[in-house]
Amino acid sequence: MSIWAIGLMTGTVLDGNVDIAMLCTDGETIHEFGPTLLAPYPKDIRPLLKETLAAAARWNFEGPEPAVFETAEEALTVAQSDAVAAFLEDEGLPSIDCGVVGFHGQTVLHRAPTPTRPGATRQLGDGEEMARRLGITVVYDFRSRDVAAGGQGAPLAPIYHKALLARIGAGEDTAFLNLGGVANITWVSADGEMHAFDTGPANAPLNDWVHVHAKRDMDRDGLLAAAGRVDEARLAKLLEHPYLAAPYPKSLDRNDFTARMAEGLSLEDGAALLTAFTAAAVGRALDLLPRRPRRLVVGGGGRRNPVLMRAIAERAGVEAVDADALGLRGDAIEAECFAFLAVRVLRGLPISFPSTTGAPEPLTGGRIARANRPATA
Repeated sequence: MSIWAIGLMTGTVLDGNVDIAMLCTDGETIHEFGPTLLAPYPKDIRPLLKETLAAAARWNFEGPEPAVFETAEEALTVAQSDAVAAFLEDEGLPSIDCGVVGFHGQTVLHRAPTPTRPGATRQLGDGEEMARRLGITVVYDFRSRDVAAGGQGAPLAPIYHKALLARIGAGEDTAFLNLGGVANITWVSADGEMHAFDTGPANAPLNDWVHVHAKRDMDRDGLLAAAGRVDEARLAKLLEHPYLAAPYPKSLDRNDFTARMAEGLSLEDGAALLTAFTAAAVGRALDLLPRRPRRLVVGGGGRRNPVLMRAIAERAGVEAVDADALGLRGDAIEAECFAFLAVRVLRGLPISFPSTTGAPEPLTGGRIARANRPATA
């Protein structure tokens, strides 16, 4: 029942790349890891996506969609299709060897539901066009069905995190933490139930802060934060945000916590504050779980920031372990996840759950764009 699947992921940090990863799986167990690639976008894509995110924030699900959405969707679909084709050629793999592509697309806006307002989500990505270009079945639009049913639409990674934790033989004392634009955590109880939610921001506010004030993409190696001083009184005030104490399921958009949290501070002090807030928010999240884990397996780009990793250990009171140190592939996990989810969708297996997104019942999701040849699972 296992097939080779390709997963694609571009996060909200807008680093100018698309993550590509191959996985052999039946959607329940990871049978084999395949090749991976961090493929740079064409130079014009990143500024187009920045423009699109800004337009999305102004739109805020009110009125007609901004015209730039169509332009950006076409550009990123072509760019990611070309990246997959080049990846397969470089690896010497014919497209017939790939059963499905999991195409997450680019999240431009995500709004969690409230008691008085339904949730909404928008990812750009034309799966039908990608399937035509590649001749491979594509699964896309993973979140909409969950949101329509009253779920948060995020996080979707927990079922894959559960498979990763099982692969390394982790028990209740270990949880999985992903540090992308937003941070999310997955903890699995002894009876197999997943508990998962967005903990708070991760790389997005810090990257935005550094970009605005230093014209750099990120605080590489945490050097700016290490040179700054955390305003503990200001941090304590930020930690009073009601989201952090709210029960889960819950989810965030990258705009829910922004670089404005550090407004008025120096470059270094602002980086220090935003780093400390991400770490302390993880600690608040751990306190919400039925059992507080002692160890976090950390994936995503944020794990490469040693200052952030130390801050998580200190401020969250937990051991933070780079996923790579446990035989996993920390940079590829999000892309692997959508390969895994795509196979689950083909098999009609659920990808969101009451204990992860707040869906009313376990739900499958995604849309399937069939290629000229059938994909089986």
